[in-house]
Amino acid sequence: MKNILILVSMMIMVQVQAQNKPAAQNPNCTVNATEKKLAGAAKNSFMQKCERDARTACENDEISQRTNGAAKEAHIKKCVREAVGS
Repeated sequence: MKNILILVSMMIMVQVQAQNKPAAQNPNCTVNATEKKLAGAAKNSFMQKCERDARTACENDEISQRTNGAAKEAHIKKCVREAVGS
């Protein structure tokens, strides 16, 4: 019983740490493209792929699974915008 309690506590701590990552550890697509010094067609291609990947991830996240309609689309739009960057 004590081992289970310790295991659950460790899992909660890992989850909290994962949610509190600073932006520098979780860069968006624009930052990645800049770091890779992409320009022109290469940058456009990279950004399109990154946006598709972000949309897929946002569509499959927990919040999207629990919502429908306009709320779901608003969440996906916000999620993709954050992942891609301005």
